[in-house]
Amino acid sequence: MAVRLSNRVSGINASASIAARKRVAELQAAGRDIIDFTIGEPDLDTPAHVVDAAVAALRRGETHYTPTAGIEPLRELIAEKLGRDSGLSLSPESVIVGSGAKQLIHDALMASVDPGDEVILPAPYWVSYPDMVKLAGGVPVVVPCAESDAFKLAPAALEAAITPRTRWLILNSPNNPSGAVYGRSELQALAAILERHPQVMLMTDDIYEHLTYDGIRHVNMASVAPGLADRTLFVGGFSKSYAMTGWRVGYACGPLELVRAIGKLIGQSTTCASSVSQAAAVAALQGSQDFIEETRAIYQARRDLMHGIVSSIDGVRVARPEGAFYLFPDVSGLVGRRAPSGEVIGSDADLVMYLLDHANVAVIDGGPYGMSPYLRLSYATSMDAIERGCLRMKAACDRLLP
Repeated sequence: MAVRLSNRVSGINASASIAARKRVAELQAAGRDIIDFTIGEPDLDTPAHVVDAAVAALRRGETHYTPTAGIEPLRELIAEKLGRDSGLSLSPESVIVGSGAKQLIHDALMASVDPGDEVILPAPYWVSYPDMVKLAGGVPVVVPCAESDAFKLAPAALEAAITPRTRWLILNSPNNPSGAVYGRSELQALAAILERHPQVMLMTDDIYEHLTYDGIRHVNMASVAPGLADRTLFVGGFSKSYAMTGWRVGYACGPLELVRAIGKLIGQSTTCASSVSQAAAVAALQGSQDFIEETRAIYQARRDLMHGIVSSIDGVRVARPEGAFYLFPDVSGLVGRRAPSGEVIGSDADLVMYLLDHANVAVIDGGPYGMSPYLRLSYATSMDAIERGCLRMKAACDRLLP
C-alpha cells in the first residue's frame, strides 16, 4: 500500500540549508575536496565551563523530564537577561524553554495563526519562516527589502503590507542571510507603525544578537517601544552565541497566554527540552561571557577576509554585514555569462552549481531566502578555508565569458 502524505507536509519545502549540508557531506564522502560555505552554525567548540556543567549534571542524575516550560533557574536567568536588555521587569512565568529557538518559532505560529491569517516576512528572510507559516495554515506576506535600504524593512513598506488579516511581523536582527542589524531609530519608526495596528503581534528572532561588529550592538525592541511588550514575543537561544547548536536549547518570552499555549504544544510533542542541555544553558548565562567577545573578534576578522576577496570578483557586489556570520552578495553581474564549457549561467541557482562543479565550493542561492540573484556564504569556518574557497570562487568567476 502506498504511503499517503498529508496536504500539510506536501505543501512545504525541505530546508535549503540542511539540504545543502547533506549534499556537501555526500560529495566529501565521495572524495571531493569541497570547501563548504553553507554552514549555518559556529565551527567553534562549546565553552569548556558549559560542557563541564553538563557533565556535572549528568553525574548528579539530572537525566529526567523537566517541567515543560523549563527548569526554574534557567527561566529566572533568561528573565533577568531580557530584563536588562529591555528595561522591563519580566517574570520567569513569561519565559518558556524549548528544543532550540526554531521549535519555539514554529510552536508560536501554530499556537496563534488560523487559516488565512497573514504573517509579514521582510525579505531576505531565514529559509524556514515561510514554510512554518504555511504549516500553521497562514499566508506568508513577503516584503522585499532592497539592498539600497541595507536590506531593512522600511516603515512605509510595513504600513502597506498590513491588512485586517495580519497576525504577525517577524523581525530578525541581526539578519540571516544579509547580516543587517536594526538600529534604535529604525526600530522606533517600525514601532510607530505597529502602534497604529493593535491586531499585529511582533516576533523578534534575536538568535544572532551577540554577533555584531564594528562597535554595533543589538537593540532589544522593548527598550525602544515598551508599549508593544504585551504583544511581542522575544525569541533567542544559545546555538550561535555559545556555539551550542547540537545542544538544542532556546527560549521565548512574551504574553503569558501565548507562552502557556506554546507550552501546550511542547507538552504534546517533545515534553520538554533536554535536562542536560538546560543545565548547560544555566552555566552559559551564569559563567564568564568572555567567549562571546572572543568569538565576535574571530568572526569580524573572518568577515573582513571574505568580504575583501568576494568584493574583488568582477560582476559581484556585496555589502559589508553588520552582524551574524554570512555574506549576501548580489551576483546579477554574473547572470547571463557563459562557462568555458558553454553552459549559460541563467540564475543564481545555476551559479551555485557552477561553483560546486568547477571550483569545489559550496554556497546557497538567494531563492530560498526570498531574494535573487544573490548567494549566501557563511564565514563560520577557518581563515584558511575562507581564503582558499574565495580565491577558488574568484578564479572560477573570472573564467566566465560575456
